[in-house]
Order: sequence, then C-alpha cells, then structure tokens
Amino acid sequence: MPEEIKFTEEEMGGVKAIQDNYNKIQFELGQLSITKLRLAQQIESLNDIESNLQKDFRKTQSDEKKLLDEITKKYGEGTLDSKTGIYIKNK
Repeated sequence: MPEEIKFTEEEMGGVKAIQDNYNKIQFELGQLSITKLRLAQQIESLNDIESNLQKDFRKTQSDEKKLLDEITKKYGEGTLDSKTGIYIKNK
C-alpha cells in the first residue's frame, strides 16, 4: 500500500493560490475573447456603414452630374450662386 503524505497548510495554500491563478487567467481569457468578438462585430458593422456611405457618395456624384448636365443643356455653360439661386452664363 502506498504511503500517504499530508501536505502542510502552507503547501496547500500554495496549491490553492496556483489553482486560483489558473482560474483567474481562464476567466480573463474568456472575457478577452468575448471582447474581441464584440469588437469584430463592431468593425463589421462599421465596414457595412462605410460601404453604404461610399455607395451613397457615388450615387450623389452621379445625381450631381445629371443635374449639372440638365442645367447646362437648359441654360448653357455658367456658374450658379447657390446662396442666391442666380445662374450667370459664361460669355
């Protein structure tokens, strides 16, 4: 039969401290993983928003060109004062 040896309270305290540290590290690694996952979700959401804004920007550029082409066709080459609404034709 194997000989049983009882650890001292000090030794058991050391074992418990190590176990507690492992548990703390595991918990913190889990928290870190969750934080990284949430951050990745936020980045994905921001990328979607950015993509939509880029599409809106290109659409607005297209709308601007179309409007300018219509104004130029109707009034000729010129400059619009957007504050007064006055269009001055080029000579």
